[in-house]
Amino acid sequence: MSCIRFFNGFTKITAFPVQWLCFRTKVYYEDKNAQGRKIQGPALLVSNHRSIYDYAVYLFVFISRTLRVVMAEILFEKPLLGWFLKRLGGIRVNRNTHDFAFLDEAEKILSDGGVVGIFPEGRLAKPGETVPLPFSDSAALLALSSGVPVIPLYTNGSYFRKERARVIIGKPLYAEDLLEPGLSEKENVELVTKKLREKVIQLGEKLDELAVL
Repeated sequence: MSCIRFFNGFTKITAFPVQWLCFRTKVYYEDKNAQGRKIQGPALLVSNHRSIYDYAVYLFVFISRTLRVVMAEILFEKPLLGWFLKRLGGIRVNRNTHDFAFLDEAEKILSDGGVVGIFPEGRLAKPGETVPLPFSDSAALLALSSGVPVIPLYTNGSYFRKERARVIIGKPLYAEDLLEPGLSEKENVELVTKKLREKVIQLGEKLDELAVL
């Protein structure tokens, strides 16, 4: 873990000027008093997924914490990129199998007081698809099993463009507060998944409103 923290810190210091030129990220808040860019204690970040660069953006939005993100297996299969992501502490998930070991790894990080990021859409949208895509239940399962606060996020995905990247940070919530008595465990997981997606969509709408002010 100390090696991952060191590599994260080194990357943030050396790449800060580059990321500013590429993203020029402007951060908005649903309620800055409830949640700003500084994260205290363990937390699960749940975001929409617009680009392979979403992780890089959040790495610098939450620059004071070591962010461990769930990432697709295809990224780790690229020799240089895979090596780099492993050093940063990326959590590999194999989307072609039903292996949920990544949830155990993520929960261990959270139990140790860390911060984990997850993109529940699981992949980038294809042209013509409605975004955000349906969420997988992985974020809900992790939020319920760990009990840590969930920080919802939304990014407009404007990277390497004239338009600035814009991110909005939502107020923390707890998955257990979204449960409804009388529902089965499976139904409640589906309910939490649905509500997390709805929250992210609401943040996207709020970001659109704030961006024109």
